[in-house]
Amino acid sequence: MEKLLSQLADDCSNILKSNPGPEGRVQVANLLAELLADAENIETLIPDTTGERDLLFENTDLGFCILAHQYKGPKSSPPHDHGESWAIYAQARGETEMTDYELVSAASADTPGKVRATKTYRLTPGDVHVYDEGDLHSPTREGPTSLLRIEGMDLSKVKRLRYEAVA
Repeated sequence: MEKLLSQLADDCSNILKSNPGPEGRVQVANLLAELLADAENIETLIPDTTGERDLLFENTDLGFCILAHQYKGPKSSPPHDHGESWAIYAQARGETEMTDYELVSAASADTPGKVRATKTYRLTPGDVHVYDEGDLHSPTREGPTSLLRIEGMDLSKVKRLRYEAVA
């Protein structure tokens, strides 16, 4: 795993140093799609022992993180964004139903924001999707799923606002 992860981290670092904005994220997404095309890479980076959120690598200079996620059964998350960060979801196994939202009313520290669903789609093995700053979405997983995710910063350390879906 060390060699593959080290190469992925180096490639992501080089891309994001040269292109720190949305263009660079698309290049990283393309890199992840190539990586997921090889089942051996998936087995190496997301073995059976992977938990729901395993931090594989953190670039302290650029701030981005590479994570592996494995869900043993159904799991849903409410509508959310990634605060001041971005994230790239790379589906490795199973399916994720993703819903995108538009903002209806802003959130505050005391009051959840309101959002309206605009699009629902499936991420299947090999699919990679970039969520830029402010993009609102919610994943639903009906069964076992695995994915790689790259975050612009360690989101476990970022306070984010809450959102509720409205019709």
